[in-house]
Amino acid sequence: MTRQTAERAGSPDRDPWRYRWIVLGIATFTQAAAGFFVGGIGALGVHLQSALDLSTAQLGLLVSAAQLVPLAGLLVAGELLDRHSERWVVGIGAGVVALALGAGSLAPGYTALLLALLVVGTGYSTVQPGGSKSVASWFDASQRGFAMGIRQAGLPLGAALASAVLPLVAEEFGWRATLLTGGFVALLGAGLFMGCYRRPPALPVPQDKEPSASPAAQLRGRLCMLREPSAVKIMLSGTSLISVQCGVGILTVLHLHTVSSVGAGQAALVLVASQGAGVAGRICLAAWSDRSSSGRYAIVLVCMVAVTAGLAVLMTPAGRAPVVASGVFVWLGFFGFGWYGPWVAYVTEAPHRAGPASPWGWPCPSTRSP
Repeated sequence: MTRQTAERAGSPDRDPWRYRWIVLGIATFTQAAAGFFVGGIGALGVHLQSALDLSTAQLGLLVSAAQLVPLAGLLVAGELLDRHSERWVVGIGAGVVALALGAGSLAPGYTALLLALLVVGTGYSTVQPGGSKSVASWFDASQRGFAMGIRQAGLPLGAALASAVLPLVAEEFGWRATLLTGGFVALLGAGLFMGCYRRPPALPVPQDKEPSASPAAQLRGRLCMLREPSAVKIMLSGTSLISVQCGVGILTVLHLHTVSSVGAGQAALVLVASQGAGVAGRICLAAWSDRSSSGRYAIVLVCMVAVTAGLAVLMTPAGRAPVVASGVFVWLGFFGFGWYGPWVAYVTEAPHRAGPASPWGWPCPSTRSP
């Protein structure tokens, strides 16, 4: 029974679909909780550099460590989500984030803290795709972009809250307390998701199922997806824009403090404003993509043009002025974070997902049905 049929039936199958709004709420909270410290560590750059006596290179590696692993971990996360329920993949991943942050608070020095943050990134790599899958499975195409935008807004929302709270915690109790705070918040997200999430009502199981692919066939599936035009667009735009998103989260405070001579506290507030703009961007741009006659990818292209323009301004002498630089970072927050809502909805709905040849569903051209 499809969702629309279940909603029209008005019997026991009607109520379960109303649960999608609860699913959206807990997925958004879990995203914000798991990404709380990961998104807010950029605001701690000045505190960490002073407390641990770090060079600029060491600091850059430290604040980006938790965001490096998810870029590669998405592949493993996709495999896990194909085999296990989102409840356990997301919940355990958020739990790993919490435990790793707790361990990091006991780190005796830079190297141990760096390793702990790499483990944080490993756990966090399952939360993003798992949460997206949980929401996409509950919402149809007419609402999926808007729902994805709300869910994805959890990342900049959590980061904005962390950027406002963690510097205060660091000043009052030290940098170790910031990791404990982040770990506690991530643990709340893990517990809520595992306790409250459930899958949507079961749909009919296809009768003609493909046999499990061999490892060699899976490798061919991964390679052949590179020949799909839609897959190329997805990967190139995603790689470009995720770089901007990470750069805004990591470098805003450092750039404003060192280049524009803005105080650390004021720079952190600009980062909060930038991430708040990202919350609005993820919701507004995703909702726009639901109604755009040009399709969702057109909105992604708008974001790419907007962030390119913003980065160009930062490279000019005017971009060093505190007011101009602050405004540009808010602009980059709106588009540099906001792109993900329409982008992930485009990935979810793209035609290549119908094929069985790879873990992501990309069929090789030679295996596509006529």
